[in-house]
Amino acid sequence: MKLRVDIAKELKKNRDLPTQNEFLQQLETIWDKSHVSDVSVLDRLKQKVTEQTPGNHFKVDNLDHDNIYHINDIKKICIDYRLRFLSTHYFKGDFPVEAISKIKDLERIHETAFFKFKIIAPSRLFKLKNADDPLLFIPIENDYYYLVHKWGNDMHPLRKTWAWFFKSFENTLLLCFFTSLLITLLIPEDMFSPAQSPGVGFFMELLFMFKSVVAVVLYYGFSKGKNFNTAIWNSKYYN
Repeated sequence: MKLRVDIAKELKKNRDLPTQNEFLQQLETIWDKSHVSDVSVLDRLKQKVTEQTPGNHFKVDNLDHDNIYHINDIKKICIDYRLRFLSTHYFKGDFPVEAISKIKDLERIHETAFFKFKIIAPSRLFKLKNADDPLLFIPIENDYYYLVHKWGNDMHPLRKTWAWFFKSFENTLLLCFFTSLLITLLIPEDMFSPAQSPGVGFFMELLFMFKSVVAVVLYYGFSKGKNFNTAIWNSKYYN
């Protein structure tokens, strides 16, 4: 009978296994290096961008073209959904482990360290912690950006409709008009003007409600520092 050799057993028998303490020390060193790398990425994500901040250098052949977006595409989506596109320095939410891992993978592939990260997120995420739909980008060149990671929840399907009313001054006036019309329709006929004809009374009530709603919207907008989608999408000053 021909004897056979179990290579797996031979490999196990002949391996140079370190002692338990040595093995744990090696693992600890690996984990420490990984932690330092994670901290380095987080530091760069939270770093304020200045003129001295290094640029980003990609290996073009290693880019996934499905993840490349022009600034005009980003601007449109931000205006349509009332989102911000700002430096990650202003982002107050948490960066998930998956985002850190993807940045490290990209840096390994492109053999460089990345800076000047930017992020798409709702305004509230630049004020307080929340976990809705941020998109993390790295600038490339010529107003192109590379999408690194998206996390959190998807957008509500009605958000675009809601945000449409705040795209411009004219859109907001339409919102004020429809709101005034709805309130006026809920008011009983001749409640404020019993001596006038129904048509004239309705028109006067609508006019009064429209002026009131516009006044409330303007007061709220100025007091809270609000502005239109076209003005805030890449601004760090407005709400």
